[in-house]
Amino acid sequence: MSRPELQAPPEIYYGDIEATKYTNNTRVQQIQADMTYRALELLNLPPDQPSFLLDIGCGSGLSGEILDEEGYHWVGCDIAPSMLEVALEREVEGDLFLQDIGQGFGFRPGSFDGAISISVLQWLLNAETSHPTSSPPHRLTRFFTTLHAALKNPSRAVFQFYPTSDDQIQLITSIAQKAGFGGGVVVDFPNSKKARKVFLCLFVGGGGGGGGQQVPKGLEGEEEEEGRALFEKRRERFRSKGGKRKGIKDKDWILRKKELYRKRGKEGVPRDSKFTGRKRKAVF
Repeated sequence: MSRPELQAPPEIYYGDIEATKYTNNTRVQQIQADMTYRALELLNLPPDQPSFLLDIGCGSGLSGEILDEEGYHWVGCDIAPSMLEVALEREVEGDLFLQDIGQGFGFRPGSFDGAISISVLQWLLNAETSHPTSSPPHRLTRFFTTLHAALKNPSRAVFQFYPTSDDQIQLITSIAQKAGFGGGVVVDFPNSKKARKVFLCLFVGGGGGGGGQQVPKGLEGEEEEEGRALFEKRRERFRSKGGKRKGIKDKDWILRKKELYRKRGKEGVPRDSKFTGRKRKAVF
């Protein structure tokens, strides 16, 4: 079966049925979680500091759930309305907006501490029309230029994507560098057909010729099972080092959640009171 990006534009391919099926697939959930944790590891954010992240191509919020668990504030964008509708139904915490990333962003300069993107970049490599503005180089240029402006200095952006050739990797990296990014490609498990994953790790400030940031090394291994075992160990280290979210939902968390629901127009949100978030006695 051919890749989804070769079958139809994302806003068409991920209709109501496909968006729901994709989100409820347990294998997809596991893969998305694994790649999101790896992207956060490559993002290398300072521990114990609040960070505001952009989730590019957030879909139904599977990667956003990991950002929630790790205590990050985030904004997600996607071109597929059905995916965003599923994300709203799942009540993810990040703010969501509909956006064709090939047209660029309109954020204020330096808005985000970092950005991640899971399985999205390859969608920009297909021209949907013959118009010059629909060409992959034009859309990639617009995307990387506006993203570079939206990120703080210094910061990173990490993209997991599925290139079909070295030419595609060269096209993407060259346009990103022309937009001002440093960094390069990180390949995990390059000798494994199943576990191989490609990441583009980009730097704003301190990268490129400045020598302030070094491109991380890819993970080595042969088998997917071996890679999964190594990943689980890394996930535990990542959580113990950088995990910030408490297991118990305190009053501040509940108030933020209720305020988010009110902003989104959800009906039936309970009023705030002195009993909000109160610890209740056990009932025997």
